Amino acid sequence: MPDFDSAGARLHYELHGAEDGPPVVLVHGYCSDYRLNWVGTRWQEALTTAGRRVIGLDCRGHGHSDKPHDPQAYDRTLMAADVARLLDHLRVSHADLLGYSMGGRICLEVTLDHAERIGRTVLGGVGRWVTAHGPRHADLTARRMRGDASVTDPMANMFYDFAAARPINDLEALACCILGPQRALGDDELRACHTPVLVCTGEEDPLARGGNELAALLGNGRHISIEGRNHMNAVPARQFKESALAFLTET
Repeated sequence: MPDFDSAGARLHYELHGAEDGPPVVLVHGYCSDYRLNWVGTRWQEALTTAGRRVIGLDCRGHGHSDKPHDPQAYDRTLMAADVARLLDHLRVSHADLLGYSMGGRICLEVTLDHAERIGRTVLGGVGRWVTAHGPRHADLTARRMRGDASVTDPMANMFYDFAAARPINDLEALACCILGPQRALGDDELRACHTPVLVCTGEEDPLARGGNELAALLGNGRHISIEGRNHMNAVPARQFKESALAFLTET
């Protein structure tokens, strides 16, 4: 399994599809990994069938990558730099991005900080909150990951149940990840982003409220609502795939 070094962290990645196909980097959500987020849901199949070169990353703290027990290791700016370093490692000068939830937040920051390298960006499962200092429910989620069964917050318990069901997960690393620093993204910074960005949110997803507001703030953003889907079941939706593929192939 291929790995690369990103500022001292060993990160796992996968390559699929035609070697000469247009590259797209896939960045998964919190408590997930490349295979769970993008293979079982048939995104890899859809993209490679469309002729794309798929670059799949296991973010630090997830999957087969290193899992440090230090919140500072999960600064979202550092995690965005991991994506840029992966492109450097692969000698890919220009790529599209597809990220979901935490991966959407990371891809947004890559788009802002490395605009010259990004063609188009698809953000799934993120709303207006993505521009704030940190994810909602972070402290409660970290407490639950660390075994505090008194936490009753439904989102914290949703992520805990999802994470605890998979032996590959390190719950302390995930607690540190949710507490990792995240810079606030100002409205002016978003308006100055002229990279085409598609924001896709489940119409029943409370974690992605304000997806339309986020898209409207971006200098070249648009929004779609995925009918009848929530945060946990939006990824495999046909509407999500079809909208993203159409957007990525626009000229």
